[in-house]
Amino acid sequence: MTRRLIHTFAQGAPHVPSATGALGQLTPREREVLLKISSGLTNAEIGAELGVTTGTVKTHVNDLLSKLGLRDRVQATILAYESGLVRPRPSRQT
Repeated sequence: MTRRLIHTFAQGAPHVPSATGALGQLTPREREVLLKISSGLTNAEIGAELGVTTGTVKTHVNDLLSKLGLRDRVQATILAYESGLVRPRPSRQT
């Protein structure tokens, strides 16, 4: 469900505050977390992949949202796509 919402928003995304330049303010770990958020992973999944606690992931998420002036993970994902940090994957035909 989350991945479908992200895909939908990425295609017809509402405007996200212009924070592309602020991406440079993110730490390497925050950028890594942003990429994983943009893949639709939960905090628990991100924590498992990075070998950190869910609480640590929440801290990274809150910090990156604050630095970028965003409200939520959806806006962060849209920004990641709009800035070119993440590129849409081609849809698989079934």
